[in-house]
Order: sequence, then C-alpha cells, then structure tokens
Amino acid sequence: MMTTPSDQPDRRPLDPVLQREFAVEVVRRLKDSGYTALWAGGCVRDHLLGKTPKDYDVASDATPKQVKKVFAKRKTVDVGASFGVIMVVGPRGAGEVEVATFRCDGSYSDGRRPDSVTFSSPEEDAQRRDFTINGMFFDPLEHKVLDFVGGERDLSQGYVRAIGDPHARMREDKLRMLRAVRFTAHLEFGLARTTKAAVSEMASEIHAVSAERIAAELRRMLTDQHRHVAVSLADELGLLHEILPEVEMQRTDESALDSDGKRPQAVLATSEVLIPQLSALRLLHEPSFELAFAMLLRDVSNVESICRRLKLSNDELERTAWLVRQQDALREPDKLSLAQLKRLLAHPFRDDLLSLMRAALLSERADLQPVLFCERFLETTSPEVLNPPPLVTGNDLIALGMKPGPRFKQLLDEVRDAQLNGELVSHETGMDWVRAKLDPPR
Repeated sequence: MMTTPSDQPDRRPLDPVLQREFAVEVVRRLKDSGYTALWAGGCVRDHLLGKTPKDYDVASDATPKQVKKVFAKRKTVDVGASFGVIMVVGPRGAGEVEVATFRCDGSYSDGRRPDSVTFSSPEEDAQRRDFTINGMFFDPLEHKVLDFVGGERDLSQGYVRAIGDPHARMREDKLRMLRAVRFTAHLEFGLARTTKAAVSEMASEIHAVSAERIAAELRRMLTDQHRHVAVSLADELGLLHEILPEVEMQRTDESALDSDGKRPQAVLATSEVLIPQLSALRLLHEPSFELAFAMLLRDVSNVESICRRLKLSNDELERTAWLVRQQDALREPDKLSLAQLKRLLAHPFRDDLLSLMRAALLSERADLQPVLFCERFLETTSPEVLNPPPLVTGNDLIALGMKPGPRFKQLLDEVRDAQLNGELVSHETGMDWVRAKLDPPR
C-alpha cells in the first residue's frame, strides 16, 4: 500500500513551546467536556523543578472511549487501552500526549505489569505510582499542585522516596530499583533510607526484568551527566553486581552517607578521585551510550557476550567492543606505522576512541600528549591522504585468478598498508606489487 507524506512519522525535533501548549490544550479540552484532567508524573516533577519536560502525561477520570470521543477530530492511538491509556497526537512539532484514566492496579504476578486495573480517583491513582516526586498532579489551567504522597516535600528536600511500602513498590515492577538509582543520580538527590534498604535487599530480583528494559535504563544512566554517581550507587546497592557481575568496583563507604541516605557532594568528589572508573566516566563529555559503556567495561575481556546478554543492537555491540579492544591502541601514536595510525584515525568510531582515551588519561592524571598528537595529525592530514581510495581491490585480485579466502584478505590488507605507508602511489605500482607477491622471483 502506498503511503502519503501525511502517513509518515514526523521526524523533526519537537518544539518545547508547542509541546507545552498542546499539553495544556489536552487538559482544557477534557475539562471543557466535563472531565477532570491533570498533568501527571515526570512532567509535574520537572515543571516544579523549573526544567523543561521532555514529554507530558495527562491523567483523567475520562475512560479511553470517552477520551477518543473528545479528540475525535485528532488522531488517537490505543497504546494501552486495557490499562486506560490513549495517546493523542498533536500538531507538527508538538509531539503526543498520553492520557491515562485514574486507576488502581491489581497484583503484579510478573513483576512488571498489573494483572488487572480498576478505574479510580486521583488519590488512589497517586498511590500506585513509583516515587513521591513522580506521584504529583498539576492543573496547568489553575496552576495548582495536587499532592497526595508528599512529593513536594521530597522535591524541596532532595530525596527519592518510594510511595508507601518501598518493598511493595519494587515488587510491582522490579525495574523501579534501577529507576530509583537513575533518578537519584540525575537529580543529584539522596535516596531515602527505607527505599535504599528495600532496593539493596531485593537487588538479586532484578533478573525478573527483561534484558531489553535493563539495557534501556543503562542507556539513560550512562548518557546522563551524573553517570558516575549512578554507577557508584548501583554498585553500592548490589545492582551493578547483578546486571554486570564482570565489572569490579570499589564500594563507597556507608559512613559517608547522612542519616537519610543522602551523599554529600564532598564525598562524591572524593569517590571520583579514588575510583578510576568513576572518574573516567565523569570526565566524558556528552558521550554516546556505547562510549560510556565501553569506559565502564574497559577492564572486561568478554564485552561481546555482555552486549549479547543485554540484547543490545548489533551496532551498539560493534562500537562498544571495538572501543574496548582499541582503548590503548593510540597510547603511543608516534611509534605506530603510518598505516596503523591512518587506519585507526580513519575509523568511523575514531572520535569516540579519542574521547575515551582523553578521559582515561585525565583520570590517571597522565600526559595528554597522545591525544594531542592524534589531533594535530588529523588537522594536518587531508581526508584524501588519511583514507585514500584503495589502489587495489578485491575485483583486481579476482581478475588475477585469486579466490576469496584468508590469503585473499591478507594480500588486500598488505597492499593497503603499503599504500597508506606511502610505498605505493598508483594502481599500476600496486598491481606490480601484488604480482610480485603472487609470483616471487626464484
């Protein structure tokens, strides 16, 4: 079936102003239709912190069927109608808003989703959420906060605290243990002592969570600027050992925490100096997930198996594993042949490799000369010289009667090295070089 341009997803960046306006409009439309409607969850937390929310969720007493009727002239998508969730698609640049009916959850037999839900009140809906700072509602029309769980208090005091019984909250969705770590690090908050104890006691149960969901949390943690704090806390709580047992990390001293489990910034600074992995992670500047993950795994030998266990994409596995393998390849660039240097600096993952090496050297308080050498080489070497078209290709070897195989590949690599070293400068000299290898003089 042919698709029209309007059928294609809008890939343009979202406009925060349009996002907010549409999120307000969704609330207004529902309220004008006689329903209660409030912003809910993370967007409320971010709004109260003075941050721009990445997305907006709305909670309402309207059922999914009623939501779809209110927005009949707009595209709606059932993303979880059985759980009372409908996505309302906004105008270009405004993104989407998920509208969820206030609900109570039944038991969580799979440790992820409720077995059943019943529609309820805002007060009851707040009680089913994970952390107090994510359990508040906000009316953007009346500029009023509805807080049934003490979220405003914890937000002002700087704590991540589970709503109600922390053990019960973690049992409902075991991923909340990693989310507690991520929120604590990202917000530079403390983890409330009872919540911290529950996570520590239940850490081994994280295996009930799918590898894909764990990997998704790792991506968010490791690309956040406080990634080193998240890793340190995950290690302290026993979660790091469960999801990445191959990584050995020095633990933070319990005595460094205050009476409610909060870490003074001075302690974090000391920790960063003492633990090389944390220091190097902190020193990365806006890294890709693969770069940060490679830094975390740089002392591990079985990187590919870890990536497969977490069901990372092939691209993520390839980049992460290559960075770990090549982490020291440019430590003495002046001692490499031109071919070795050019191959590394022409590689598509080169920038990540240089970033990894810079952070590692800084964490070791070592000389940055290797990185500076490579940067100067790149500045003074044209792309045509760094990575010229091959003088001899596989088709050339086939024309000479060779068949693909180990020797075939070896010969291509050798002639390429000779080219990059400046020993061969034309197709003809390259072919003469190959013929001499194939038919050496007697």
